[in-house]
Amino acid sequence: MSPTSMTREQWVEVFEASGLDEKAMRTWHSEFERRYPAGHEAFLQWIGVPAGEIRRIRAASRNA
Repeated sequence: MSPTSMTREQWVEVFEASGLDEKAMRTWHSEFERRYPAGHEAFLQWIGVPAGEIRRIRAASRNA
């Protein structure tokens, strides 16, 4: 991991420590996808989410 990246697990830890539950995290993804779809994809790539899972997350976020 480069010093400028974080893992998915680290992001989940930060979200949970900030009080976000699963529902809030889904809302966060949906808003990110709605407002900044290219940024959402880039973020997911940055934290190391595999391409197939990125497609699934983005599709679920659009349909939420």
